[in-house]
Amino acid sequence: MHERHWWMPILAVMVAGATGVLVMGVSTYQGAPPIPDFTDPEGRVVVPAEQVLAGQQVFQKYALMQYGSMFGDGGMRGPDFTADALHQVAASLIRAYTASAAPSGAGDADGAADGARVRAGKELKENTYDPATNTARLSPARVAAFHDLTAHYRRFFAQGGQTAFQPANYIRDENEIHDLTAFFFWSAWVASTQRPGYEASYTHNWPFDPEAGNVPGPSVLFWSVCGALGLIFGVGLVLYFYGRFEQAAGWQRGEVADLATAERVASFAPLPTQRATYKFFAAAVALFLVQVAAGVLTIHDFVNFTRFFGFDVREALPLPVTRSWHVQLSVLWISTCWIGASIFVLPRIAGREPAGQTRLVNLLFWMLVVVAVGAVGGGILGPMGALGEYWRLLGNQGWEFVELGKVFQALLFAALILWAVIVFRGLRPALSGRSPWTLAHWMTYSVAAIVLLFCSSFVAGPRTNFVIADFWRWCVIHMWAECFFEVFTTVLVGYFLFSMGLVSRAAAQRVVFLAVLLFLGSGFLGIAHNFYWNAKPVETLAIGSVFSTMQVIPLILLTYEAWKFRQMPVEALKHAGLAPNLAAFGLTEPFLFLIGVNFWNFFGAGVFGFIINLPIVNYYEHGTYLTVNHGHAALMGVYGNLSLAGVLFCVRHLIEPTAWPARLLRVAFWALNIGLLLMVLLDTFPAGLLQLWAVLEGGLWRARSQDFINAPAFQTLTWLRAVGGAIFVVGGVVPLVWFMHTRAGRLKPAPSAQPIRPT
Repeated sequence: MHERHWWMPILAVMVAGATGVLVMGVSTYQGAPPIPDFTDPEGRVVVPAEQVLAGQQVFQKYALMQYGSMFGDGGMRGPDFTADALHQVAASLIRAYTASAAPSGAGDADGAADGARVRAGKELKENTYDPATNTARLSPARVAAFHDLTAHYRRFFAQGGQTAFQPANYIRDENEIHDLTAFFFWSAWVASTQRPGYEASYTHNWPFDPEAGNVPGPSVLFWSVCGALGLIFGVGLVLYFYGRFEQAAGWQRGEVADLATAERVASFAPLPTQRATYKFFAAAVALFLVQVAAGVLTIHDFVNFTRFFGFDVREALPLPVTRSWHVQLSVLWISTCWIGASIFVLPRIAGREPAGQTRLVNLLFWMLVVVAVGAVGGGILGPMGALGEYWRLLGNQGWEFVELGKVFQALLFAALILWAVIVFRGLRPALSGRSPWTLAHWMTYSVAAIVLLFCSSFVAGPRTNFVIADFWRWCVIHMWAECFFEVFTTVLVGYFLFSMGLVSRAAAQRVVFLAVLLFLGSGFLGIAHNFYWNAKPVETLAIGSVFSTMQVIPLILLTYEAWKFRQMPVEALKHAGLAPNLAAFGLTEPFLFLIGVNFWNFFGAGVFGFIINLPIVNYYEHGTYLTVNHGHAALMGVYGNLSLAGVLFCVRHLIEPTAWPARLLRVAFWALNIGLLLMVLLDTFPAGLLQLWAVLEGGLWRARSQDFINAPAFQTLTWLRAVGGAIFVVGGVVPLVWFMHTRAGRLKPAPSAQPIRPT
């Protein structure tokens, strides 16, 4: 298709995707489970709706989504509070109804227990909600079950013990524990109560718990079959067209820029804005180290190895704090790398830098520094109660991946706007009078979309229905990670490869165009796989089953191109009449990290992502280590490698040639990727399979119980992670930090003029 017609499929994809997300948003608001006053048979309020909302705020205030999970989303150290509360309530009902049957013998006892399970399951499924009064009637046994649940969580949070929250007395206020119990009780009600007009509960009978009568319904199986069929059809269709237009679609050489030989890279003279980006990269790598250290502390908590020299680290840094740092800083250091890399390439694309640009770049850096300080400080001060009523403004909002206190969240939004301004100012000469599909235009579009989507993080408040708030949370996380950041990073990679002299500009633009179609075509609606079990209507399940499985298609194409991609530098050296010795290629180490991206795109994002995307599989594995396994392999494997490739591409041009430690950086590459692979193969993947088996045997509550986490099998696998972790940290992270912070004084001087020519 000629470039002048590219707008048609792009418009079709954008309209279809935006319409689908709008439909899901409307259905989320219309179909969100109510938050009623729970009453006893006489109409007395037992659990007020206000108490449920207060409990939700307690959940956020203490960052409990970093310790356990809600509707399967969150941390893995503690229980899934939805599954745990549901099982506790079901067990209480079964005990009550078994006792009331008053069996006279062993055979009668078995029959009474079976009858009690059936009766409890039916009661849990019955929807007694009255929209006219916003009340839900509870039986006497269920009222007693709520009081049992309160005692259960009082023991869990305040009384300590091997199976309780560590450290003991994390939540001391009895009223807060009572409110928190109401919130968990409501989530159990949502997970078990039949949605009006449907055959299953609000969560499609998730989580799996036979004791509570929760088993997958027909819609889960039906849409899983449709998703598998859609994937096969989509793969066949895309491969057919890709094969037909392969010569025009892949990474083709064509008219390329000069090959980035070692001599050419050494002679590069950075402009002031480019030199100013070095501090972004140094800060990002430092945050990487802190993020990894927080992850190490988090894993130490899993194996109860937290006491050093007589001091228990958990007392000062409980797991909700360390995991909050681990999650937040992963987003911040990766984003900082990309922001710095995008600023570095602006003068190379436009041929100049505008007046005053360096001041804006420096201002942006210090804004990001304040955000990082706010993430670290707020991550501990908020959950530890040091901020009082200002915990949400200055501390931790309590939403996984959207934890930043509101003040720092607003500052980050301002920083993103400033970034967009810097990008537009830097690219303005390359935007006028050109095709709307150049790399400069694609970068502008993607940065604008990233900034715009961040607005989603401001919609929900602490009292917003959790189901609705989670929709907006995923609109930030998913749309960033699997839609517009995918496009943005493809633009950067396309520019890097063109600048290296490995592909033509036209090929880079075509690849970006195809990436937009594929990533947005599947990623926009693929957001629905995050909504399978958090009380969204069945229409969302249907959309997610088809389009989430299709997200593997772009990754299949990347794998198809992987071998040719790997051979690019050798072929380019031959084409330039040079010996195919990679020492002559000036950007071997950055390119090595790009090869790592290709591997993890297939293995981490593709294989590990696909095996959990079909609804019937996701139904059983959601909330287990299989999700953690995919998240670590995809985030570090793809985005981590890509970020470090961008850092090294820019730094290679910024520092003196003699300061470049090629061998050290190659060792760091292999240590990071081998370490990550070992962590996946020795711990997260087998631990996920072990948890999946436990779910199939007895339900999610069992796979997430402290008895399971502290059992020898899970503990052994967690200890084995140290093998890969040590290689990752000692051989990869530490050398990178040392390299970046010892080369700050070896930057090339800025030229007095602007000799750069646009590429």
